Amino acid sequence: SKENFSNGSIGTVDITYPSAPLFLVYNTDLLKGMMNPIFYYSESGQWKKTFSGSRCGYLSGCERSNLWWRYALEESGNMLVLATAIAIVDGNADYAAQHWEVLTTWANYLLKEGLDPKNQLCTDDFAGHWAHNANLSVKAIMGVAGYSEMARMLGLNDVADKYAAIAKKMAVKWEEMANEGDHYRLAFDRKDTWSQKYNMVWDKLWNLNLFPNNVIRKEINYYLTKQNPYGLPLDSRKEYTKSDWIMWTAAMSSDKETFQKFSDPVYKYINETVSRVPISDWHHTDSGKWVGFRARSVIGGYWMKVLMDKVQNNQ
Repeated sequence: SKENFSNGSIGTVDITYPSAPLFLVYNTDLLKGMMNPIFYYSESGQWKKTFSGSRCGYLSGCERSNLWWRYALEESGNMLVLATAIAIVDGNADYAAQHWEVLTTWANYLLKEGLDPKNQLCTDDFAGHWAHNANLSVKAIMGVAGYSEMARMLGLNDVADKYAAIAKKMAVKWEEMANEGDHYRLAFDRKDTWSQKYNMVWDKLWNLNLFPNNVIRKEINYYLTKQNPYGLPLDSRKEYTKSDWIMWTAAMSSDKETFQKFSDPVYKYINETVSRVPISDWHHTDSGKWVGFRARSVIGGYWMKVLMDKVQNNQ
């Protein structure tokens, strides 16, 4: 896979991650194909880091120097979550078993560094980055929880119990650190902020219920007060959004009516925008005009609710 707008990067993990729902619904082998190059290089002996690389270089040629940016938590969490999602859809953890050593290394990195992130980039790097990013912390917690789920499927019950307990403790601590009363902060140390916690969708999809005190319900109710004509902003810093993340957030809704309160403005944007480009996943929620990006595979994220229904209904 490659980024068709921002640059010519290939195998970019944080492009694979938002694209994944469509491929998980349609054919997991395609998602494995996107992940294989990262696994291949991580296991080659040349990659010395304890976290996942970010990409495989550029279309002109794979360059290993480009595998390291400041996305250590982002990409490690992405790879673990996606490996878990594949296992759940496939009904077995055979793919994870092929890469268990490196998945274990990444899970331990998330366990050590993930609860309260340092000043790292997340996939929404265009919005700027703050330390103590609450949504990035959620991704780390889901990565640890996912590792536990895969271990259980592989019959490693002691490992599964250990990491499940750790993930639960991390989630309880997260709720305390991010709590802002009727919603949860963009960053743990930033009062009067909010953000879409789209990474939490896996807690619902996998039916783990890690996060206490009805976190998801409170977040969804709060988001409904922040809607603009063309969608829910990404966070409290700007009025622009990422429409793929809106659809992930919408999938956390408790009923179809609430889901459509988030999805209908996305449809309105696509139908009414005056920006004549193939669907831009980054647009202004007040005007409906594009900010940047076009025709990117991340639109596969629009299928998150379809994936949710498939997994939860065993279809």
